[in-house]
Amino acid sequence: MAYQVIIPAAGQGKRMEAGKNKILLEVNGLPVFIHTLNVFQKDESCKGIFLAINPEEENALKAILAENHITKVVALVPGGKERQYSIFNALKHVKQEGIVLVHDAARPFIDKELILPLVEAAKEKGAAILAVPVKDTIKKAAGNIVAKTVERTSLWAVQTPQAFRFSILMNAYKKAEQDDFLGTDDASLVERLGQEIVIVKGNYDNIKLTTPEDLYFAEAILRKRQERL
Repeated sequence: MAYQVIIPAAGQGKRMEAGKNKILLEVNGLPVFIHTLNVFQKDESCKGIFLAINPEEENALKAILAENHITKVVALVPGGKERQYSIFNALKHVKQEGIVLVHDAARPFIDKELILPLVEAAKEKGAAILAVPVKDTIKKAAGNIVAKTVERTSLWAVQTPQAFRFSILMNAYKKAEQDDFLGTDDASLVERLGQEIVIVKGNYDNIKLTTPEDLYFAEAILRKRQERL
């Protein structure tokens, strides 16, 4: 089932403390974002990748894409100050039909097998997200004082990709711009339209590389996957 995917890749990654864009860090000999792009490059249903980037990194990224034979990148789009602005910039370049996915460049362990049910759910209902049940006990706090324990049975940790009909996602972004609203993810913008959003259960390997410690988990996930081969 055909789709296009937007991948914001313009962040500075300050929490990674790497001194450069974290997507350029190498895991098992490849830049993080190449691990990510390879999933979509190999998926026949993916009809185009739109990368939102820091323009200062454009030449370096083009060279890395060519070196790794990534051919599905349709456009390199200038990123914005916030992730939301980067995605909106890229969305304006997407072919205006069908299903659009949004996926984090620094989330390299998405399973291809999860993409199809996500796309199918978005086609049927209009919007769908990957998420996993929260495992930890969650406390709501006032400052550093516990106010209450939150019932976790209905809580989900949201991941990407998130999938939407193009028209729904574009309307959500236009409304957010009109209202000067900055959301935490794409689904939070779509929720404001009153749109039903389906949860598709993901897996816990689909981590986002955010802090230096996450690189240890990344190596462990890769070792586990290699052992399965």
